[in-house]
Amino acid sequence: MQTLTALMLSIFPALMIAAALCDISSMKIPNRISALLILSFFPTAFVVGLSPMAVLACVGVGVGALVVGMGMFALRWVGGGDAKVMAAAGLWLGVTGMAPFLMWTAVAGGLFAVTLLTLRPWVHPYLANGPRWMGRLFTPKGDIPYGVAICAGALAAFPDSPVLRAFSGLF
Repeated sequence: MQTLTALMLSIFPALMIAAALCDISSMKIPNRISALLILSFFPTAFVVGLSPMAVLACVGVGVGALVVGMGMFALRWVGGGDAKVMAAAGLWLGVTGMAPFLMWTAVAGGLFAVTLLTLRPWVHPYLANGPRWMGRLFTPKGDIPYGVAICAGALAAFPDSPVLRAFSGLF
């Protein structure tokens, strides 16, 4: 049972990393990643023994994150994939993990943006024969794949999530 639980808990970090890698390489986060995050939350919550009220609170956080993400998308601050994966992360992170998630996402996003903006003029001329995704990533004035920051924030906040707290409470 412990192995199954550990495997189920590894789904969140694995899919968040997959979202970041997709975003950095294609500037898109596939819907299937957000869908898998949402669908895998419920059996994981059941296995770790999360109460129905805690699950409901997580759903509320996820819906709230989706509404905020849709607003950010409408303002063109983030892409649609970013908004959806933020909502899925909110579902997993719940009330206890949301503040650390937002803080670490902002910190990681700022550091990543400053790093990219600093490196782009220096690196771009050397990428003529490199992979297309690197050329796109280092294009001056190009988009910044915010899924990387979302992933970093989610991984940093995961220990504060109700799912992981319930799991550690089992031992």
